[in-house]
Amino acid sequence: MSLKARGTHISPVEVTHISSHGVWLLVRGQEMFMSYEKFPWFRDATVGKILNVEEPSPGHYYWPDLDVDLTDEIISHPERFPLQAK
Repeated sequence: MSLKARGTHISPVEVTHISSHGVWLLVRGQEMFMSYEKFPWFRDATVGKILNVEEPSPGHYYWPDLDVDLTDEIISHPERFPLQAK
């Protein structure tokens, strides 16, 4: 059997590392860091819930188990979005 690639391969969004400081997200070859200080929703979440991330549209990330929506802009510049969940 021969398999042929069709179309452009697009890598899905992926959580590459979870540490005591935060979470690293890999998107289109770029890694972005989300500290627990700026993104508190991930601090006490289980690994399974953090790993379950979707990209419903380019640059928009959704964690359905946590009901968290983030964008490239929010992750790259959290200081521009000071409102945080308590």
